[in-house]
Amino acid sequence: MNVAINLYDLTQEELTRLLEGWGEPAYRARQLWAWMYERRARSFDAMTNLPARLRERLSAETALGTLVLEAEQVSHDGTIKRLYRLADGQLIESVLMVYDDDRRTACISTQAGCAMGCVFCATGQMGFARHLSAGEIFEQALHFAAELEASGERLSNVVLMGMGEPFHNYDASLAAIRLLMDRLAIGARHITVSTVGLVPQIRRFADEGLQVRLAISLHAATDQRRAALLPVNRRWPLAELISACRYYVDKTGRRVTFEWAAIAGQNDGPEEAHRLGRLLQGLLCHVNIIPLNPTGGYAGGPAAREALERFVAVLAEYGISATVRVRRGIDIDAGCGQLKAAVARQRRVFG
Repeated sequence: MNVAINLYDLTQEELTRLLEGWGEPAYRARQLWAWMYERRARSFDAMTNLPARLRERLSAETALGTLVLEAEQVSHDGTIKRLYRLADGQLIESVLMVYDDDRRTACISTQAGCAMGCVFCATGQMGFARHLSAGEIFEQALHFAAELEASGERLSNVVLMGMGEPFHNYDASLAAIRLLMDRLAIGARHITVSTVGLVPQIRRFADEGLQVRLAISLHAATDQRRAALLPVNRRWPLAELISACRYYVDKTGRRVTFEWAAIAGQNDGPEEAHRLGRLLQGLLCHVNIIPLNPTGGYAGGPAAREALERFVAVLAEYGISATVRVRRGIDIDAGCGQLKAAVARQRRVFG
């Protein structure tokens, strides 16, 4: 069986070559491109200035994306979580976070599952299925952007923090970032890519010349503690990770954000804050503290607000800025580290 060509995977030049191979003039590709990225068309039938025969062939041999919406949940705080089925049956989740200051942030996935095995992350607990293509990554944001624009709003930010490790799928993730900038006009500084700490890819990313934000999942300030939470630390321990982060800062002039899932009684005390302060002192960075979100496969709980206020105060002694992030979408398992539960349920239903 022939697999339909996902048009979102094609560059404008590749789209032009495809249509010219069908005997179409070059301007048809420009028209199609405009329908896809300026008018956000969701079907070929809507492309009324294309001849019917071309629309029929496009429908038969290509696709305007491959994501099929299986389910949607809306949190009491306005967060939207979507479950998508891919062409091969794999399932992924995407999240739209709505803020009072008019920010609209899409959190998108780069893999079906994840191979990193972080113990407190629901996606890590489910294992790895496959990489997503650049088009599959990009399409998650495109759907949110199109719907926001239809209601007079716009997608302002995108974070590659959904299911998967973006730097494990480096080429497709970087290609998707360029699609976000080129086709959705989202500025590089409004895009964030998050990694558990794949050191060679961090250095490679520093050399890309992009102004995209970099976030590192840190969560512990000693190798022993971090390796217990994030197995990747056994491959690239903290000394190598921090060295790569310093290289990134020196190369780009941009600060690094360190994500810290605050776990009650484990990494929320002043001693750990002092360890973290000594580890990061002198590095242009910010610590983003997220009280641990609950997952079925990990028994730890979120740190208390009072403990985190002390934690932030200790970091300030080392000249390190830190904020405690408000958790969003927890009631629908849409928070950081929670993207799995609906996927597992749907796999039992549809698998």
